[in-house]
Amino acid sequence: MPGNRIVKLRCPICKKEVKSADPDFPFCSDRCRTIDLGKWASGAYVIASPVTDAEEQIHDQAPEDRDRNRNKDQDEEW
Repeated sequence: MPGNRIVKLRCPICKKEVKSADPDFPFCSDRCRTIDLGKWASGAYVIASPVTDAEEQIHDQAPEDRDRNRNKDQDEEW
């Protein structure tokens, strides 16, 4: 049965092998789960903001700001 397949991964904290059927999955224990939560709470883990392209920023600006930036870029090329 494909729905009952057990996945084996490694605990993100101690790297011990963990099965998807284990009660603390994806962690190997409650201790590792708590360590991971502490890392999130302390700011050790962060989610990066999306990288924006310069062209994308220009499209998001007001038209008068867009013209000012274009003129500035042209002056720098000369």
